[in-house]
Amino acid sequence: MSGGVAAKTLREEGYAGRIVLIGHEPTPPFGRPPLSKTYLRGEETLSGWLVKPESWYEENHVERVNATATRVDINSQLVELDRGKSIAYEKLLITTGGENRRLEVPGADLPGVFQLRTVADCDAMKQAARPGARSVVVGMGFIGSEVAASLTQIGVHVSAVLPGRAPLESVLGPEVGEVMVGIHRDAGVELVAGDEVVRFEGAGRIERAITRKGRELECELAVVAIGILPAVGILQGTEIAVDNGILVDAACRTSVPGIFAAGDAANHMHPLFGRIRVEHYNNAEKQGAAAARSMLGSEAEYGYVHTFWSDQYEHKMEYVGHVREWDRFVLRGSVRDRKLIGFYLAQGVLRAAVGLNRGGDPELDLDDEMAAAGRLIAKQSRPDPRALADEKAPLT
Repeated sequence: MSGGVAAKTLREEGYAGRIVLIGHEPTPPFGRPPLSKTYLRGEETLSGWLVKPESWYEENHVERVNATATRVDINSQLVELDRGKSIAYEKLLITTGGENRRLEVPGADLPGVFQLRTVADCDAMKQAARPGARSVVVGMGFIGSEVAASLTQIGVHVSAVLPGRAPLESVLGPEVGEVMVGIHRDAGVELVAGDEVVRFEGAGRIERAITRKGRELECELAVVAIGILPAVGILQGTEIAVDNGILVDAACRTSVPGIFAAGDAANHMHPLFGRIRVEHYNNAEKQGAAAARSMLGSEAEYGYVHTFWSDQYEHKMEYVGHVREWDRFVLRGSVRDRKLIGFYLAQGVLRAAVGLNRGGDPELDLDDEMAAAGRLIAKQSRPDPRALADEKAPLT
């Protein structure tokens, strides 16, 4: 996504020189959100999620090389490929994204145990996800929660194993986590909380998952969704600074002149939130464009107030800002009705907000609610918590 957007932005900004886009996936650059949602459920193709149609790259003289980059040679300014060839560069943008964390347990390589990252991963999962089948989902972060919802919606029985008490609890807190417990349980998902899978078993194919507490979960497929690691292997042995991703400044520049990074792999210095690495579609898109402009000489800081969304069943979740630790959570709306917005404050400063099913109510002006929260966050506002909780106090 980031690489494709960068190539598009370079052409839109008037760059007429050579552009080479290297990637190991055969499809043109695209957004991944449908892989855990509409595409997985067979409701949508990926055509609407392409950065640009395949023909655009040829028409705009963007060379697409279907290969894996294996090493960056800084001294010679070369990107080495798995095919034994090298491509020279004047400026280089690294958008290698993430690699799925593997679950290192016996049986993890059995057929029927899936991880989700590519179109091929999703297509294989769809073949196994027949209505009436039984599945185990390991991990209930955003990808695990969305996959659990999608499998349930197509008639697959889901048992979800998670280490904490609630889906998304580590990111959104216990209050919102408890709401997500109710949503998934009401849909029929069996939540196996406070536990972990220690092995998969089966004669030639997965038949069950065994948990540390002794649960035996019969299944025809399993999906491991325990997060990703930034893909930085090609930088081994180089001077490019790496720490939980590729370290870049506020203009997406690495520690080596002429080399930039964006997307899941980039640990960027944000003017508002400090050093962060963000693994969401909106960042991949917007940071790819920002990096392209930096490659053309722009000194502008990438100060996007991060947002993302998640669709689970009929429920729409939106998030704005960024926070890992907070000391106060303020709730507006109704937990019972599952129509709420939560505010995360640290030392009185509003750092993030999460909305659940808050769109489209003209009486409350909810369409502008998350945007207004974003403006408050951008200003590092210190709102009165009582006003935040008061439905009658408009955020605008």
